[in-house]
Amino acid sequence: MIAVDTNLLVYAHREDSPWHGAAFDCILGLAEGRVPWAIPWPCIHEFLAIATHPRIYAPPTPVGRAIAQVDAWVESPTLVLLGRRRGTGSN
Repeated sequence: MIAVDTNLLVYAHREDSPWHGAAFDCILGLAEGRVPWAIPWPCIHEFLAIATHPRIYAPPTPVGRAIAQVDAWVESPTLVLLGRRRGTGSN
């Protein structure tokens, strides 16, 4: 299984990124493919924070559009959202 990171998500989303084309094609291939792929929940949080931050992007992605992007990724039937397993760590 391939897990994608925050940078790949941001590059695939932001058309002004110099890596947009390659990142978009990669995510599209995963989303439309038959092999399971993953996004860790922290990467979704980081994507939303980065893409919508006005000190990082001018103009930033509107929050609603960023959430719609996450929703589109989540619609992929082969996507697995990775989170922390219960009973691990020191809480």
